[in-house]
Amino acid sequence: MPDYDVIVIGAGCGGITAGALLAGQGRKVLVLEQADRVGGCCSTYEREGYRFDVGATILELIAPIETAFQMLGTTFRDEVDLEPCDPVYNVIFEDGSRLTYPSSIEAKAEIISRISPEDGKSWMEYARYFHGFLDTVMSGFYVSPANNMTDMTRMLLKAPRLLAYSPLFVQNFEDVIRKFFKNEKVQQSIYYPGFFCGLPPALAPGMFGFLSYSEHEGVWYPRGGMIKIAEALQRCGERFGLEVRTGQRVEKVMVRGRRAEGVALADGTEVTAPVIISNINAKTLYLEKIGEEHLPWLARVGVKSYRLSATAPMINVGLDYRPPLDAHHTVLTTPMEKLNDYWFGKMEKGLLPESQFGLACFPTFSDPSMAPKGHHVLNIILAGPYHLDQMDWDRDRQAYGERQLEMLSESLIPGLADHVQVMDVATPREYERRLLMPEGAFLGLDMDLTASTVFRPAARSRSIKGLYLAGGSTHPGGGVPTVISSGIIAANLVDRYE
Repeated sequence: MPDYDVIVIGAGCGGITAGALLAGQGRKVLVLEQADRVGGCCSTYEREGYRFDVGATILELIAPIETAFQMLGTTFRDEVDLEPCDPVYNVIFEDGSRLTYPSSIEAKAEIISRISPEDGKSWMEYARYFHGFLDTVMSGFYVSPANNMTDMTRMLLKAPRLLAYSPLFVQNFEDVIRKFFKNEKVQQSIYYPGFFCGLPPALAPGMFGFLSYSEHEGVWYPRGGMIKIAEALQRCGERFGLEVRTGQRVEKVMVRGRRAEGVALADGTEVTAPVIISNINAKTLYLEKIGEEHLPWLARVGVKSYRLSATAPMINVGLDYRPPLDAHHTVLTTPMEKLNDYWFGKMEKGLLPESQFGLACFPTFSDPSMAPKGHHVLNIILAGPYHLDQMDWDRDRQAYGERQLEMLSESLIPGLADHVQVMDVATPREYERRLLMPEGAFLGLDMDLTASTVFRPAARSRSIKGLYLAGGSTHPGGGVPTVISSGIIAANLVDRYE
């Protein structure tokens, strides 16, 4: 007799969603998490009174999240206190000039028109176009499985209008931006969500252009930190008997005759179940937790061919002053040509960028409770490869953080380095150790067109019976709403086949 009906490996948002939904179906479900808290890359920790988010920094596209909570018999807003973020973001250019974009589409058009009247009109066209695209994909794309071409056909039948947007699937993000906008500063300010794709403008799929619009349909921050989302999902699942154990690392998935039968923990304990849902990186799952010996040769080749997503060092600082920033998110931008040059010319050679670009996240702008009274928190996400040529992340972590803060103080955020009370530098190696993300790959696998939908690892394993996948490695990819979508997909597939 198995110990549980379902075991979930990893309490990130995808795993905790799947576990909660299956508990809601009346199944006996155990979620095992190696860290001391739930959430994975959507979590929060405290140090000396400052609360820092890990990975994810805001919420948008919340329809899949609302769906998950509705399936659990409640609402997202009843379970999590959401603070709207307006302005949606601030932009600081390399020359120190700034723009602040409000949530209103029309108000943003007015701001853009001051720089380029032509681009102001184009922004309204861009918004209309991607409103239609977003409405289409939300109706069938995000919560539908993409295991094979049959699934893709069903997806298109659910959302036939998707065919009208087929050019987005053959263009890159840079093509889309240049098609609509001519002014370089406008291009830089609107391209920025491409940073979340973990790809340069020349490689990011054109369909990700919707990210530059979707923020204007709403951006929110959960009061108390990003972990509140996973905690709410856990709380809802526990109402149905869900069991969550933290500090429990899974060493192996037990397989017999190409069927998953349970897991072996780091302490040697074995726990059995006929269904296993993995919320960890698919390469780690198949090559380490399962082992190549259990995979057909074609599956071995396929798994090894997957490219890990990019990584990004994150500097978390607690400050005794209010930094001169005007939004929850501030984009530290640079021309698209420079982003492409860095990716192809330096990042792949293990070099850090010469100029700074990335994202400064200002949680206390939206939620003062994230720091002691009168103090503030910043999370600074920058570009940097896992493999360094002239540095070592472990040895040089502190020096790297101090140098980056000094550079930001000199050019973009005056006074920053002089007011730091606490600094934590989360390097790609830290992500790998603490969150078990190989090479710090925060989106799981690459997000280009060759690794989308049916080209990602299937949510229902083709190689191991009883094994299902959730999280950033599978469809629809990395990001809070998308991994929650993957949890919904995994739970629905288990309901259908098990």
